[in-house]
Amino acid sequence: MKTQAMSSSPALLMRLMASAYSVAEKSGAIARRVMQSGDLGIVEKTGANDLQTAADRLVQKSICASLSHSFPKLTIIGEEDLPVETVEEDLIETNQAEEVLLKPCPPEYSSLKEEELVVWVDPLDGTKEYTEGLLDHVTVLIGIAYGGKAIAGVINQPFFNYQLGSGAVLGRTMWGVLGLGAFGFQLQEVPDGQRIVTTTRSHSNKLVTDCVAAMEPHSVIKVGGAGNKIVQLVEGKASAYVFASPGCKKWDTCGPEAILQAVGGKLTDMHGNAYCYDANVKHMNSAGVLATLRNHEYYLSRVPQSVKQALS
Repeated sequence: MKTQAMSSSPALLMRLMASAYSVAEKSGAIARRVMQSGDLGIVEKTGANDLQTAADRLVQKSICASLSHSFPKLTIIGEEDLPVETVEEDLIETNQAEEVLLKPCPPEYSSLKEEELVVWVDPLDGTKEYTEGLLDHVTVLIGIAYGGKAIAGVINQPFFNYQLGSGAVLGRTMWGVLGLGAFGFQLQEVPDGQRIVTTTRSHSNKLVTDCVAAMEPHSVIKVGGAGNKIVQLVEGKASAYVFASPGCKKWDTCGPEAILQAVGGKLTDMHGNAYCYDANVKHMNSAGVLATLRNHEYYLSRVPQSVKQALS
């Protein structure tokens, strides 16, 4: 079986995904190591709600250097604005995850070239939560876009299982490709008829709360991290992710959107438009985020006119 899979070299997209998976695993280990060190190296970027830690810096360096090393013609856009410097050898991951390489590439993506792809990287989504010890909110996000569309993504949860105590094996990696499916988790839906909305924990305002209320939810979950909220959708903990505000960026949504779409879900702005992930787009998702696993049209129909006008 293995020799057969290796006899024809895997398509570029699957090799890139296999590298992204491996470097996401390494990134999770870096995030745990920084946490264990007791010195998070926190700096404020634009204020107390916009932080950067040593883990953000090291993980971004690791992901960008590793992917550039193996795929030099890729366009990679990372959240952190870091100086150009030599990256330590031990941050570069050259492995490619076997379980990804063994999967077939969807035919429509089988002949993509490096220079046609844009990779969006959020080295630590939920940095504020990371500094506050809300470790289950934290994710590492890698998204791959082609023709402006999110087509593949990786979400690593460095502290998955941390509540189980000292003996637990920490971390897991989820990944997906449009036309292939998503892996590393058990797809579940919320109980029938339940409207459970997940929304922001630290970036709320009247627009956000009005929009959430308009969905007539049975319950509301406030958590950190865009990646974490998409995980809730695919694991049946929430039915809609509602964020009627311009705070979210392309690196927050590219990877998670691809995984969500790979299992039949949808992510749009508050007007129902898809976001574009070309290299030259503005980074801010300025018209908000609405994501669902099912019934996207229902939630879209509930968005108040006042929200649409404010986020035009």
